Amino acid sequence: MAELVRFSVAMPEDLLEQFDSLVERRGLAKNRSEIIRDLVRDALVEEQWHDPDAVIVGTLTLIFNHHANDLQNKLDHIQHTAHQLIISSMHIHLDAHNCLEIIAMRGRSEEIRKISESLLGVKGVKHGSLTATTTGTGL
Repeated sequence: MAELVRFSVAMPEDLLEQFDSLVERRGLAKNRSEIIRDLVRDALVEEQWHDPDAVIVGTLTLIFNHHANDLQNKLDHIQHTAHQLIISSMHIHLDAHNCLEIIAMRGRSEEIRKISESLLGVKGVKHGSLTATTTGTGL
């Protein structure tokens, strides 16, 4: 583990009070320093996510009605065309009509975003979202 370096931060009192409330909500194992480190890591990961060539990992969640006309075949076709990006997928039957699909991917940020947008754009997909992160060296 890297050596810890101390520094000070100045902020308005009301902002510090809100920050302390956040620290408290995060639980016993968290303190101001840990929360600040978490926030910095989040900002660095987000910065890498915007680099189209950064290698990221992501999960795409989709909610759809499996009775929609040829929807599953369309989703499968898109996934097969991007098989090199897809690590795994899980299909869950939520009820008699609705399914949840979770797709784990790894690849260049730009490629992951494009395949996600293609899947989210298929007619019949009710809702979905991409969550991405990176192992990022030094994070």
